[in-house]
Amino acid sequence: MKAIIPVAGIGTRLKPHTHTQPKALVPVAGKPILSFIIDGLVKAGIKDFVFIIGYLGEEIKEYVEKKYPKIHSEFVVQVNRHGIGHAIWTARKHIRKNEEIFIVLGDTIFEVDLKKVFKMPYSALGVKKVEDPRGFGVAEISNGSDIDHVVEKPNIPRSNSALVGLYKIKESAELITALDYLIKKDIRTKNEIQLTDAIQRMIEKGIKFKSFSIDNWYDCGKKQILLETNAILLKKTGFASKKIPFFENTIIIHPVNIGGGCKITNSIIGPNVSLGEKVNIDRSIIKESIIGPYSQITHGILHNSVIGNEAVIKGVSQSLNIGNSTEIDFS
Repeated sequence: MKAIIPVAGIGTRLKPHTHTQPKALVPVAGKPILSFIIDGLVKAGIKDFVFIIGYLGEEIKEYVEKKYPKIHSEFVVQVNRHGIGHAIWTARKHIRKNEEIFIVLGDTIFEVDLKKVFKMPYSALGVKKVEDPRGFGVAEISNGSDIDHVVEKPNIPRSNSALVGLYKIKESAELITALDYLIKKDIRTKNEIQLTDAIQRMIEKGIKFKSFSIDNWYDCGKKQILLETNAILLKKTGFASKKIPFFENTIIIHPVNIGGGCKITNSIIGPNVSLGEKVNIDRSIIKESIIGPYSQITHGILHNSVIGNEAVIKGVSQSLNIGNSTEIDFS
C-alpha cells in the first residue's frame, strides 16, 4: 500500500496564514495538520509516501524529510493546479501498475481504523453524513455500503453522504486510465479535473466501490473549523500538555498545549489554547486560540484567534486571524 497525499493547494480559505506557509503545515493541537495524517498512516503500516507539492512545496519537503526520516518519501511537483484529479495524475509515474494506493487530502484530520479499511477486498471511499453536502463530493449508497454513483459538489444532492478525502484504490491502473481520459477530453467539473469524476468513470466500467464510515473527521480548511478542531483534540487524551512549567503570576485553564521554551508572565491562558514553541506572552488573556511559534503578545485579550509565526501584538482585545511575521500595535 502506498499513500498519495496532495498538498499543492494554495489554501485560500486559510489566508493570510497560507501566504507564508503551506496549509498542511498550519498547526492544530500542537502539531501541523500533515503530521496528524502521516502519523496515522505510519501507525497503520504504510511506509511509502508520495507527496504532491506545489505552492511553498519546499517547506513541505523540508518538514517531511526532517520529521520523518524513516519513511520512504517521494515528491512530485504539480506545476499547474487543475484540481485533485490532475494532482493524482501528475504522480502517475510513481505508482506501479496495479499497486494499491490510499489517497488522503492534505487538509483533513480523521479518526478511523485504517488497518480495517486496508483489509477491505474492494476499492473504498470514506464517507460521513453531513447536513449540507453541496460543498463536497457526494456518494449514493445502496445495500449498506455499495457505492452506486459519485458526483462532485452537486447543486441538488441526491444523498447527504459526503466524501471526506480518503480513497482506497485497488485498481490504480484503471484510475490513471480514467484520469487520462478526463485530461485528454478536458472534462471538468467546477472548472477542475476531479478525482470524483474519474472514480465515477471507474464505477461505470464495472469496478466495485464500497463505502466506509469515519469515526471523526475535521476539514481544517477554514479558521473556525481549525479552532473547533483544536478544542476537540485538546480534550482528547494525548494532545494537551500534561506537565506545564511554572509561569510567574499566571493562571492556566486546561486544556492547553504549550510548546517548549515559552515565556508567560502575568497572564491567563486557556481553555483550548495551543501555543507554538518560544512564544512570549505578558499581561494578556488568551482563550480558544492558536498562537504560532516565536510570537510575542503584550497587553492582549484574544479569543477565537489564529496567530501566525513570529507575530507581534501589543494592546488588543479582538478576534484575530493574522499571518506570519505580522506586527500589530494597539497601545
